[in-house]
Formats: sequence, structure tokens, C-alpha cells
Amino acid sequence: MVVKRALVESRPWLLLSLVAAISYYFVSDAPIPGLYMMLWKGLGVAFLGVFALARHHSLDGRLLGGVMALGAIGDMLIEIDLIYGAIAFLLGHIVAIILYARHRRRTVTPSQRMFAIVLVPAVVLIAWALPIDRSGATGIAVYSLFLAVMAAMAWTSDFPRYRVGTGALLFVASDLLIFARFGPLEGSVLPDWLIWPLYYFGQFLICTGVIQSLRHRDPRAAG
Repeated sequence: MVVKRALVESRPWLLLSLVAAISYYFVSDAPIPGLYMMLWKGLGVAFLGVFALARHHSLDGRLLGGVMALGAIGDMLIEIDLIYGAIAFLLGHIVAIILYARHRRRTVTPSQRMFAIVLVPAVVLIAWALPIDRSGATGIAVYSLFLAVMAAMAWTSDFPRYRVGTGALLFVASDLLIFARFGPLEGSVLPDWLIWPLYYFGQFLICTGVIQSLRHRDPRAAG
């Protein structure tokens, strides 16, 4: 009965998240008033946050819920101003780093460690080099430092690497495409096609991967 109740109460949030995110992708260019479009955009990751809180009642579950909540806020604020959105996402990266720091992998292979070490300067350097207008390059590099550290920590955490680690890398790819809009991909349709799917499914993999692990490790806190 407990398992059945949990499925009834919690899984709908995951379904609502998918419906909101996928539908947003197809209506993002529709003539819908800006406020409604902002709210629609934020719902996809916001529902992931509710899913996280509903599925695991622990500090880690709350941290993950906070990551998703800040992501949803960033999704909406970025429609007002890129800097406002970046601040929300940066705060989300900090919370995610704290979460992954609580779950360090005991044994990391040399190749995995090297990948994480190289990832940070590589992402920062690429992000810094992308914009044509160099006035914002430093700010982009600072933001990208937190983004890259988050991804490196996810990759070397003890959460499932090919869900949580891969999800974090999809997040990185999405943000690099955003920065590429200010440089080599200015005017290209490629970012429009890829940014949202990469970002959302990155968040989806992170959220479901972490929750799956937490529920296996501490079923007493599972919702």
C-alpha cells in the first residue's frame, strides 16, 4: 500500500514536468503573452523540484529540490534579463556542488579524475572565448567556472555517472550554446533547436538519477 500510494502521489509530478517542458518547446515561438510564456517555461523544472521533494524527505532531497527550484527561477528570469537568470542558475550550481560534495565517490579511476580536472578549465576557456563582444567575457567566464565545477563534481560523485554526470554535461552543452549565440553561432537556428532539449533533459537526468540513488540508499526517507 505504501509503494502504491507513493506512485500515485509522486509520479504525476514527473509526468507534468515532461508535458510542460515538451509542450513549451513547441510553443516557445507562439504569440503568447510574455508572462504566461515565462510561467510555462518555468513549470518543467519546477515540477522536477516538487518531484524531488515528494520522493525523498531528507536534506539531500531538499538540496536537490532547491537546485531545481533555482533552475526554474533562472528559466523565467532569463526571459527578462540574461544576468538575472545567470545569477539564479549560479546559485543553483552552488547548491548542486554542496549536494555532490556530500556524495563523493570513494574510488575514482585516473581517467575519470583527469576528465573532471580538464573539464573545468576547458569549459571556462571555451565560454570566455565565444562572445564577439569582449565586454561580457569575464562575467561569462566566472559563471562558467561554477557551471564547470558543478559538472565535474557530478561526474565524480557516487550518483549514477551516466545519468547524473551525463545530465550535468548536457547542462554545460546547453549553456555553451547560449554563449555561442553571442559569437560563432549568432543568427544560427542550431541554438534554438538544441538549447532547451539539452538543458531540460539534463535536469531531468540529474533529478531522477539522484532521487533513484537516494531512495535505494535510504528507503526510510522515501516518499
